[in-house]
Amino acid sequence: MKVRSIDDLESLKGKYYPLIKQRLGYRNGLGLTQIMVCSGTACTSSESDALYQELERELARCNLNHNVRVNRTGCFGFCQHGPIMMVHPGEIFYCRVKPEDVKEFVQTHLVDGQLLDRLFYRDATGKRVSSIKDIHFFKAQKRIVLQNCGVINPEEIGEYIARDGYFSLADIILNKQPGDIIDIISKSGLRGRGGAGFPTGKKWEMTAAQDVNPKYVVCNADEGDPGAFMDRSILEGDPHSVLEAMSIAGYCIGAGQGYIYIRAEYPIAVERLEMAINQAREIGILGPGLFGSSFDFDIELRFGAGAFVCGEETALLHSVMGQRGEPRPRPPYPAQEGLWGKPTLISNVETYANIPALLRSGWEWYQGHGTATSKGTKVFSLAGKINNTGLIEVPMGTSLRTIIFDIGGGIAVDRQFKAVQTGGPSGGCIPAKFLDLPVDYETLKETGSIMGSGGIIVMSEDNCMVDLARFYLEFTQDESCGRCTPCRVGTKRMLEILKRIIEGQGEMEDLEILEELAFDVRDASLCGLGQTAPNPVISTLRYFKEEYIAHIRDKICPAGVCKELLTYQVDEEKCIACGLCAKACAVGAISGAPKQPYQIDPQKCVKCASCVAKCPKKAILKGAGREVAGQ
Repeated sequence: MKVRSIDDLESLKGKYYPLIKQRLGYRNGLGLTQIMVCSGTACTSSESDALYQELERELARCNLNHNVRVNRTGCFGFCQHGPIMMVHPGEIFYCRVKPEDVKEFVQTHLVDGQLLDRLFYRDATGKRVSSIKDIHFFKAQKRIVLQNCGVINPEEIGEYIARDGYFSLADIILNKQPGDIIDIISKSGLRGRGGAGFPTGKKWEMTAAQDVNPKYVVCNADEGDPGAFMDRSILEGDPHSVLEAMSIAGYCIGAGQGYIYIRAEYPIAVERLEMAINQAREIGILGPGLFGSSFDFDIELRFGAGAFVCGEETALLHSVMGQRGEPRPRPPYPAQEGLWGKPTLISNVETYANIPALLRSGWEWYQGHGTATSKGTKVFSLAGKINNTGLIEVPMGTSLRTIIFDIGGGIAVDRQFKAVQTGGPSGGCIPAKFLDLPVDYETLKETGSIMGSGGIIVMSEDNCMVDLARFYLEFTQDESCGRCTPCRVGTKRMLEILKRIIEGQGEMEDLEILEELAFDVRDASLCGLGQTAPNPVISTLRYFKEEYIAHIRDKICPAGVCKELLTYQVDEEKCIACGLCAKACAVGAISGAPKQPYQIDPQKCVKCASCVAKCPKKAILKGAGREVAGQ
């Protein structure tokens, strides 16, 4: 069926809407049970695909496949508890489901009509929770961008249409003027979610104002931050939202071609995008003459090879054109001269994914979420020392305390919170005293961090902030394209200083040099990679300088992380002289006699910790330099 009108969309919506209505908790008399199996990357890595296949086989064996339907869906966000499976009607939430659980599930839930409570989620009190509506992790969120993830099958375009997908595109092409839509985007206050927070409406307006053809629309899906998976999850769970938004953008700025630049390391997202593009072409929503109009628009994929610098927009555009992915000076901006020297609108996945919902509900509705200067919601990935790792969406302005301790469930393994890093390797480390500040563009900048694409990494007392700064600077230094001297050379010199410090070779004057270099690199680098690379160093020097001093002056690592500053010794009272530690030591640093406590020679010890792992009585003590502390 070729879609040529809003009536055609309504016809497709009517076909799939009963299925969606049931998943949203409404009674619709279908007489059908639907099982939604998470097929995002996290759950897939935990055997959700094998779970899906086993469900299909068991339903066929029990002759239940005529009234039970199994669907793949996108990431629910509760990644810590995957694989996830939700059953409708009832929105029954099963987690950590394995293929070997399927036979019992089918018999108990589908045949006997009973709930299999051993697969329910357990809250902090140990109480089993059966419905997703009663799980606080979900109740505390506001889902706009992620509203379809976990609800629709991303491999079926009809289900996106049943959620009012492509209706905004049709209405705009058939009934609206481009300038009116750009005005709505501007009034909404939507800002770019890639990190810089540039007003989206202004970017559309700048590109539309260029009296040059052709023009292009580009989606930046090159999500390279360690611990970040927001864009990947959106594309895996709701790819059509991005396609619709890009088509709307193309109509508004006068472009006929779009490109999605995506990491080749995202196979599921790539597969879903290819499927979505082909389905949209088949029914005429991409290609020539959209909805019977004279507007032509198509989208192609371009694959990145994992270069972090290609997340910078001008480097990305070079890569799309088949050139070396390195940034260039601005101005001219991509809106003036982008792909092949033509005006190009470029935004990231999450920015585009906001557009369909914004246009359906209106700019006034969108402005009702967030803060005075940061409107809408923000998708964050939670990683690190936190109980509920995963994906969340909250209104801009939500405090870090709410994100980490309320939604995130607090710090894992009874550790104390120490810091949180926002914005990936280019972000700063924020200490506990800022936990109650609102998370928005301006506030994070004031604390020395950035919003970035939305990665949040939580650190506890056993994280060394000096080593953390070294880790992230090593990443950005390695990913530098090398075009400008401040980034190429400056980050290398900073990294050399940090390595000396964590190895116990640092001097107090190194701190002054390190700080001076950090600000020079920040102020003089060509692109955003170099300009933000020193953020972890600047922020840790600002808030955790005492750790640097301890490494240099006292030759200790308070967190017990930096290998060269550690010592290992045997607790003689605990040692049972079993000899397992000596057998595990590859360098012969441990010796002992029968019925006598073993000893570790600090001159021979290479601090590999193999002895710690083998000791059955936990008698090997790891010390932070001169201070020896128990495990």
